[in-house]
Amino acid sequence: MNPTTRSRRTRGAKLPRDFYAGDTVEVARALLGKHLVHVRDGIAMRGRIVETEAYLGAHDLASHSSKGVTPRTAIMYGPPGYAYVYLIYGMHHCMNVVTETEGHGAAVLLRALEPVEHVEGNTKGPGLLCRALGIDRSLNGHDLLSEDFHIVDSGEARDFNIVTRPRIGVAYAREWAEADLRFYIEGNPWVSKK
Repeated sequence: MNPTTRSRRTRGAKLPRDFYAGDTVEVARALLGKHLVHVRDGIAMRGRIVETEAYLGAHDLASHSSKGVTPRTAIMYGPPGYAYVYLIYGMHHCMNVVTETEGHGAAVLLRALEPVEHVEGNTKGPGLLCRALGIDRSLNGHDLLSEDFHIVDSGEARDFNIVTRPRIGVAYAREWAEADLRFYIEGNPWVSKK
């Protein structure tokens, strides 16, 4: 690893545990513009979060936690600041950030990233961003305050507008399907779906 790569890996302050312990909608909005960092083989892959979805807890019928505590969903019930990574359709990984107080079952899905450093491939969608950053089930339950997998405050000015829309692919969740719980940076070309 060259010195430039090493200095970039440590750029930006890791988000503290209490950031993730906040209200899930507020966390979903506040994550926009932050950088997801995954260090593999000494290389820090970094992407700017441009789209998120909030899953509010066991009462939210679109949330995996609505089925209660299971081997799959246990990580969603806290503590906050851990990664919840699962496989859909037997082939795509999706990454969520566990939020709120322990026992609540809430998380924020990362839907799209803007590549910043050492990221190749399409990141316009939850499965695609995981593939591009090498995120898989081995990172399920990983502490996001770790050195090799975390989210940092990039220090950039929040001079963007946030668009609010219903979540994608949750028509089965009745009234929850219409809830405006998807957030993205207006005009960003890396958003998965306008």
